[in-house]
Amino acid sequence: MKHLYLLRHGKSSWDDPSLGDAERPLAPRGVRGLARMRKYLRKADIRPDVVICSPARRTRQTLSEIEPALGRDVTVRIEPQVYAGDAAALAGLVSETMDSASSIMLIGHNPSLQDLAVSLAIDGNEALLARLAEKFPTGALAVIALPRHGWRDLGEARGTLEELILPRELA
Repeated sequence: MKHLYLLRHGKSSWDDPSLGDAERPLAPRGVRGLARMRKYLRKADIRPDVVICSPARRTRQTLSEIEPALGRDVTVRIEPQVYAGDAAALAGLVSETMDSASSIMLIGHNPSLQDLAVSLAIDGNEALLARLAEKFPTGALAVIALPRHGWRDLGEARGTLEELILPRELA
């Protein structure tokens, strides 16, 4: 079984209207939420082999906040398509990953991240699936288990939504 971890960036700041969207930083609330997520990642022993991250400032800061929990062997790819692409573009980026990777974390933005999650997660707890379809909040992590075949087959793969973790629900 392979795992795809979809992490939406932490809550961003709108304090400086002169900044372009890609330059918006994390808000203090986002940093606090990611501290809780970092603790959760450690406790759950979530250590992806590969992280694919948007180049936007808030996603790179999200990565920095959780990176201490990911272990030393993680490979990080900063990919512009994560910022600008739709769900199909995100699936394309994931499908470029070597099959030796058993898990990938994608750190990105809505609506494309939520669209990808909903398109891949067709099995699992019905209430959890409905919750994911309704909203994918900032800082949330969707954990999708996929059949053990190659990443290049992601477009045809359908998986099970194992968890949807929200920072505000973590202690």
